[in-house]
Amino acid sequence: MREFAYTRAHDVDSAVALVADNPGARYLGGGTNLVDLMKLGVERPDLLVDVTGLPLDEVTEDEAGGLLIGAQVRNSDLAAHPLVRHRYPMLSEAVLAGASGQLRNVATTGGNLVQRTRCGYFTDPSKPCNKRLPGSGCPAVEGLHHNHAILGASDHCVATHPSDLAVALAALDARVLVQDLAGPREVPLDDFYRPVGDRPDRELTVSDGALITGVLLPPPVAGRSGYRKVRERASYAFAVGSVAALLAVDAGRVGEVRIALGAVASHPWRARVAERSVHGGPATPAAFEAAAEAELDAARPLRDNAYKVPLMRNLIVAVLTELAGR
Repeated sequence: MREFAYTRAHDVDSAVALVADNPGARYLGGGTNLVDLMKLGVERPDLLVDVTGLPLDEVTEDEAGGLLIGAQVRNSDLAAHPLVRHRYPMLSEAVLAGASGQLRNVATTGGNLVQRTRCGYFTDPSKPCNKRLPGSGCPAVEGLHHNHAILGASDHCVATHPSDLAVALAALDARVLVQDLAGPREVPLDDFYRPVGDRPDRELTVSDGALITGVLLPPPVAGRSGYRKVRERASYAFAVGSVAALLAVDAGRVGEVRIALGAVASHPWRARVAERSVHGGPATPAAFEAAAEAELDAARPLRDNAYKVPLMRNLIVAVLTELAGR
């Protein structure tokens, strides 16, 4: 690991100013991803700005009945919070499905959203990778890609986003609160991540020095929700596919419906096509399967990850059928 400078930020404004003045600076929250990448030589910051002391570690109800989650709220605290468990159980389930208890005790809400892909080519500086070194190529397209993207990828990058939390937040229509030199603003999670395109190294729509200060959830809507994750071992593993869903059924027909998919794209994938397909229709496995097929019609699997298409179809059907049965 190379030498780097370290400082603690005392308020949001000073943290943003420090990073804006130094292109080689990075914010340090839990460090569960950043420090690993520094050890590997993937991240090489000149300065770490520690934001763990900022007053961004609370979960509070806003005036509209939604929930404001501070960026420094630890994953374990978020999953166990009574308001989260009662009003947004899908979110609690998603957080508990990620990492280990030890990591959840350290990892933060803001850091979880901006963690980098676990693609083996990205994390190995001896290999080319367009996300790490633009223009060097994407060896995963023809190489090891069994857990890579089937939706929204490009010839320049087929990596997936590893977060469980972000998938649930996508289904909940969350908004990300950020601040940069221009001041604070809200960004819908749908607009927070860039499409892969030909610049996979540019992952976010916000400025490079922007600091996530929190996540805003709208008031809960009627319906049952859940999160289901498929992985290669029972615990402490990233998803090969996941579904976060909310479903309201009245007289056998689907009312409110939200579906988001994980481990299939470079960002949490909101399944808008499937939502439109089932909305207003019968709450039956056949209808859910047709919706899943419609969503996955856009899938472009690679040589070794075509299994994800039937996996995600079956997962969507299983989760929606379970929610409808409740």
